Amino acid sequence: MTSANCRILNAVDQSFESEVRFLEKLVAFRSLRNEEAEAQDFVQAALQKRGFAVERLRTDASKIGRHPAFSPATVDYAESWNVVGLKPAGGKGGRSLAFNSHVDIVPAGSSHRWASAPFQPVRKGDWLYGRGAGDMKAGLVASIFALDAIAAAGLSLRGDIQVQSVVEEEITGNGAATLFERGFVADAVISPEPTDEQLVRANAGVIKFRLETKGRPAHPREPESGQSAIDLMIRLIGHLRALERKWIDERQDRRWFSELANPVALTIGTISGGDWIASIPSDCVAEGRIGFYPGEDPQARAVEFEAFLARIQTEDPAFAGEGLVDLTWVGVMHADYELAEGTPAEASLRAAHALTHAGGELPSYVMACYLDAAVFSVHGNIPALVYGPVAENIHGIDERVSLSSLKRVTKTLALFAADWCGIAES
Repeated sequence: MTSANCRILNAVDQSFESEVRFLEKLVAFRSLRNEEAEAQDFVQAALQKRGFAVERLRTDASKIGRHPAFSPATVDYAESWNVVGLKPAGGKGGRSLAFNSHVDIVPAGSSHRWASAPFQPVRKGDWLYGRGAGDMKAGLVASIFALDAIAAAGLSLRGDIQVQSVVEEEITGNGAATLFERGFVADAVISPEPTDEQLVRANAGVIKFRLETKGRPAHPREPESGQSAIDLMIRLIGHLRALERKWIDERQDRRWFSELANPVALTIGTISGGDWIASIPSDCVAEGRIGFYPGEDPQARAVEFEAFLARIQTEDPAFAGEGLVDLTWVGVMHADYELAEGTPAEASLRAAHALTHAGGELPSYVMACYLDAAVFSVHGNIPALVYGPVAENIHGIDERVSLSSLKRVTKTLALFAADWCGIAES
């Protein structure tokens, strides 16, 4: 190991307690959808303190339907800000690098079921608990402190650096799409999502939808005169399970997905219906997502989904009638990406991982979900590496991130940046 690498690793060790305290502060922000501003202010201040030039960019709803990186959305983006820290190369001849992370989080759900309050981060042994601790505020913090370590080691990078803190990853991907469309690209992108210190080889394409069923409200004294919108929705979801099974069966000839039990994962994430306990419900709404495979057009999969719904309404007598089902596209409608094997960026990450894992090989796997890295890979043909710490219960109860893993990942990211960009003595 070189002297410079040793200095970088020692710098990570020296500042790690500060890194964890920084992460605790960031986790305490309730950066739910359209509530990310305070967290982004915190990130912006931290980057400016470190000498980054910072740009704030509002998520650009005007590009929806006009630029292929953007997905449908149903919210006002007036206060939906992305933050980018930029630092020019400290020398010549290096390659540029963008660290891409999302600061938005999913709701905590049943907070009373958490062992501790989800927005009051708690350390227990090797774990830091809190909503967003793993997905993916730890990765964002690791990016910042990896660059801190390089500076603390008395080194500068020969390539331009970006630290991207985006919103909307959990629903549309439009934060990353906004940055891409505005030209915030680099020779390589690394996204430290919680991957258990593995490299993501491929991810699934995803489409997200809202379904509404319309019933006939009635009094329970004459239930035969009504039709329950909730029962209709339950029946409709049952039909969609058949579509899910059909799409699952297509995995057999998909290189990276053939061994996954369910690579498409129809998920009904929310459902609500009715307005009175003693009335047959008039309306029901459910929201969900379903995935698909590499090389496929998300618009084509959306058309197939729409055609399936239309056929169900003609074949199932329960849906006889005009307009009993409405479909709205409400989130991610984006293709997957596959990370080409053998790129220089991957080789650099593999070397860095080996140095922090006693020579161990960098494992890889597939994530059957949407990742912002897909925006840069699919639309920019940019090597987009997804690699981050061990985390558990993401999107679940008692989400937590491993602190020892966070330290290793911070070291790996620092060594990767130093190798990829090149270093010079400051």
